[in-house]
Amino acid sequence: MGSTMNGLVGLIILVLSIWAIINIIQSNAEVGKKVLWVLLILLLPVIGLIIWALLGPRGNVRF
Repeated sequence: MGSTMNGLVGLIILVLSIWAIINIIQSNAEVGKKVLWVLLILLLPVIGLIIWALLGPRGNVRF
């Protein structure tokens, strides 16, 4: 049961990462910013997705 749940969570993270990377590539952001966002998501999948969701081009939180 545990390995099935881990596999499902991993698959969900993979799908969300791919979706985020596609959105980043299609955005109007500068190339350097796109590269940084993609690297962040590839190197830190869960944390990178959360940071991108909050601070990315379509994020709702503004500091």
